Amino acid sequence: MTPSLRNRKGFAASSLIGILGGLIGLGGAEFRLPVLVGMFKLPTLEAIVLNKALSLVVVTAALIFRAKAIPLDQLGAHLDVVINLLAGSLVGAWWAAGHAMTMSRTWLNRIILVLLIGLSLVMLSEAFFGVSGSGIPLFQSRILQVGTGLVAGFGIGTVAALLGVAGGELLIPTIVLLFGLDIKLAGSLSLTVSLPTMIAGFARYSQSNAFAVLQQEASLFRWMAVGSILGSAVGGLLLGLVPTHLLMILLGVILLISAIKTFQHVH
Repeated sequence: MTPSLRNRKGFAASSLIGILGGLIGLGGAEFRLPVLVGMFKLPTLEAIVLNKALSLVVVTAALIFRAKAIPLDQLGAHLDVVINLLAGSLVGAWWAAGHAMTMSRTWLNRIILVLLIGLSLVMLSEAFFGVSGSGIPLFQSRILQVGTGLVAGFGIGTVAALLGVAGGELLIPTIVLLFGLDIKLAGSLSLTVSLPTMIAGFARYSQSNAFAVLQQEASLFRWMAVGSILGSAVGGLLLGLVPTHLLMILLGVILLISAIKTFQHVH
């Protein structure tokens, strides 16, 4: 595949993923990872690093785009939620990235397969049951709430580091159900948790030889970054055009199939 063809395919794939992700309020990083490994034949760890870099760009752009919808002072009013989840997610991201760099690629592929299957099942469950909370925190006890937030944050940080994703599909239900907040507010709060978490994982991966992929695939990265941002913007403008639960079902099934096809036999 010639460099120009790779760039065009990267732009097209990331644009499509961005549009579909934007339609349901996600960045689409979980779909980019199978594309990077399956279509562009990147080694798994290098694909994670490149996906992480792309996610950083997309989440930063999303925070800027959402600044008008959710004012910063409204986010600041729930800073305790962000700090609670970050206290766990930063540790989880650093720990998981460190282990990903040292474990065998076979085990890394197996773990990624399990995590992607898990995310697809989360998407399907959200499609069928929704994530609209009661507006009441899951626990009335502050100690229980904070403790659960730390554990949930650690798990989300681990998933984010191992897949190179922002983790919004896990953060949003956690914020809605555990803290009893509105789903629109939870979407913006999830971005404020995701960005530092991804930076922590990214910093950890910088100590790996796989980090060189950012220089080796600089052209592909630029084209996919532009495609991802444009796609997310278009998807956001088309929000509501397609019933969200039907789209979630479709994307959940696509993620399940692509994960199994890409990582079951990858070497």
